Amino acid sequence: DGPGRLYYRIGMDYAPRSLEIAAAQQGFEVERRYQAIEDPADVQRLPDGSWQIRAGARIAVELTMVATASRYHVALVDPLPAGLEVINPDLTPSAIPPEGTNPLQRGGRGSWWWGPWYQHQNLRDNRVEAFTALLPGGVYSYRYEARATTPGEFVVPPAKAEEMYTPETFGRSASDRVVVK
Repeated sequence: DGPGRLYYRIGMDYAPRSLEIAAAQQGFEVERRYQAIEDPADVQRLPDGSWQIRAGARIAVELTMVATASRYHVALVDPLPAGLEVINPDLTPSAIPPEGTNPLQRGGRGSWWWGPWYQHQNLRDNRVEAFTALLPGGVYSYRYEARATTPGEFVVPPAKAEEMYTPETFGRSASDRVVVK
């Protein structure tokens, strides 16, 4: 009763019925691949679409993100399967060449940008995140190293790219299954 504004929030928590989530493209396209670093036999794509990784192997995780137009305040988040741990390149020598050494890496021919497309990254124990304030339309790659530490079969949630302040503009990869043997 009385004058003034009423503020409210409606929220909903839910879980999907199936752990097999299809890719979605609502302004971004995202794809995830696992690659061997030392021995090509360390990572294999099985006929059922799951990934098999040798326990103890160092692998490269490559995310490809396509922005269909210029986007602002973009977050790219890749959840890790429980059997993998991120290798921090600031603490451990990397087999992946450092980003930002090629002046044509970000904006194409004649670009002035000398660094990677992202401005900040977080390497966490359960996910890897990359952020940027401005992302011109185009194709972008993000790579990081991980080690397969725990044998088992794991479901990997989709990698997701979104405009943080416009969450209806997003894209995600399909979910994956990873077997560490």
